[in-house]
Amino acid sequence: MTTAAVLATATSPAAMAAVPFEYLGQWQLPPQKASVSNRIGGLSGITYDPVRQVYYVISDDKSEHGPVRFHTARIALSGTGVDDVQFVGVQPLLDESGKPFGRNDFTVHPPLLAPDAEAIAYDAGRQLLYWTSEGFVVDDDASGRPVSYLQPWIRVAGLDGSYQGEFALPPSFLFSQDQTVGPRPNGVLEGLSLTPDGRYLFAAMEQPLRQDGPATDENHSGLVRVTKFDTTTRAAVAEYAYPVDRAAPGTGFNGVSDILALSETSFLVIERAANLPRQVAVSVYRADIGPATDVIDVASLRDGAVTPMTKTLAADLRATPRLDRLDNLEGLTLGPVLADGRQSVVLVSDDNFQPFEVTQFLAFAMPRT
Repeated sequence: MTTAAVLATATSPAAMAAVPFEYLGQWQLPPQKASVSNRIGGLSGITYDPVRQVYYVISDDKSEHGPVRFHTARIALSGTGVDDVQFVGVQPLLDESGKPFGRNDFTVHPPLLAPDAEAIAYDAGRQLLYWTSEGFVVDDDASGRPVSYLQPWIRVAGLDGSYQGEFALPPSFLFSQDQTVGPRPNGVLEGLSLTPDGRYLFAAMEQPLRQDGPATDENHSGLVRVTKFDTTTRAAVAEYAYPVDRAAPGTGFNGVSDILALSETSFLVIERAANLPRQVAVSVYRADIGPATDVIDVASLRDGAVTPMTKTLAADLRATPRLDRLDNLEGLTLGPVLADGRQSVVLVSDDNFQPFEVTQFLAFAMPRT
């Protein structure tokens, strides 16, 4: 079965019926001065601590506006949306030696590279945080070939930011010298979520691996890998193909910017395409593993007999009534149960520290699973 046929099956009209997912409202961070220490911005992932009733929000700042860090926030939700957001703490993420990460330094050889933090998940049972860096590739200006890497990772941190180990990534997730296989730079570990029972951690690539097909742009749909890790062994135990739509006209590249595990087999997935400041398109899907092929040992998904995960549209945010501003949404998490008994879902945007973007928190409600 070709990739095109796989995608047509996964997103057939019957599978695209809307699921209950109601937009409630949003809150936007007021503009900040560029000189503010630990400036709030670049918010790329969010996770909820139900005991402390706070959210941990990771920034993809590469130590330019403060150390690589996560913020702690209190978010007041109601049936009308996000009433208020208060940032109540900030914590640097530390390296193996217990120090904050430094800024990129290209004047030394090999270059010193700061992690590109993209996703975060809280493990309430272990009192730990899992976080991803999608790595960094330094190209030679003359040849265009990579000369240095900071490989992607999924690391474990204490709530004090301390290094507590890391997960073993499949070899296919690592940058290669010839750049014909492996991940695409800036398209790596964007999604991360822990199952409700804490047994498994799911991580999603933003873009297809090079060997799995072309990038998902305005001309190509594709398959990205969603990997299941055992949180005890910290090893990958299964992997599935998630079908990503073509990018909407004018938005450039579409990809997975976060996932949320509702169970061991069911997820919410953000697909986000952004060509800012001109165009942005965001959709939230309900995805299920069902009979999907375990592709952990499949070298290439290109033109293979692969059954992907199925998906059902939950919300096309460009067509959502009352949502008058849509930015670069990159994170989502479950929040508390609302007063009417429904489950809240909170999304956050990455403003890239750009004046033409905003940090926004969006609230949705759905039936409890």
